[in-house]
Amino acid sequence: MTRFVFALLSLLLCGAFIGGARAAPTDRELLLQFCAPKAIAGTTCKEAKSYPAVEERPCNVTLLPYRQEGRFLAGANPLLLVSYGSDCEAHVNNFGGVAVFEKVGSGYEFLSFQPGMGLNECVIAAKDGAQDVLVCLTGGMWQGVVESGIARVGFTSGSDGSFDMSFDLLLQAEDTTSAYTSNVVTCSEQLNYFGLSKLARGPRPGTVVAKVHYADRETIEKACAKAFPIPKDAEERGLRPGQAYVPTPNAKSGSVLIDISTRTVTMR
Repeated sequence: MTRFVFALLSLLLCGAFIGGARAAPTDRELLLQFCAPKAIAGTTCKEAKSYPAVEERPCNVTLLPYRQEGRFLAGANPLLLVSYGSDCEAHVNNFGGVAVFEKVGSGYEFLSFQPGMGLNECVIAAKDGAQDVLVCLTGGMWQGVVESGIARVGFTSGSDGSFDMSFDLLLQAEDTTSAYTSNVVTCSEQLNYFGLSKLARGPRPGTVVAKVHYADRETIEKACAKAFPIPKDAEERGLRPGQAYVPTPNAKSGSVLIDISTRTVTMR
């Protein structure tokens, strides 16, 4: 009997502990903050209230699994950032943005839509006082040119209730293989970044690391001396004076370490 009572008591205590922790909000809970119940289908709101669209037309919002939560505004409540897709957003905004929710008590209240803010791969890299520092991979493709970057995310709020997010780029890369078959470098530069990926926290607070595809000075000099075989279709597209092609097999791969406060970039 004693063993049974002990086991039962342990189970009840465990259940109370789990029940006392606030579970992550469901998609429906979040959607109800800006969507009528009848307009919700799964993870999609068919007509989001107060969506900042240019035209007067209903805008759908589909919540995506990419989320970040932290105290991103000093002296304010924690924020939950949820990436979304929307037919109202154009390619220039990567067809979506971020829905921002403020944690109030044990629940979340909708704060703002931020079109064009993609937070698909991010890390909380440090604390700036009581404020969490969010760093993300950014990018997109335009006319065959793939841009990628590593940026610190800025958060501002006004006394009038306004709220805004922005990207402060720490490092940027450009891959032109889809446009020119090969990457393009300028012969006078010392280093050219083609692509950034796999963002992670660095070895010490306030730093991040990422994989990088690049051309160093040695590679650029060889490219400008025409030491690499260039695909015929790349040659036919032409280059501006002082430029050269670096075929993908001749580019180098490694990683970079970025100190966020000093903005120092170091190859590893």
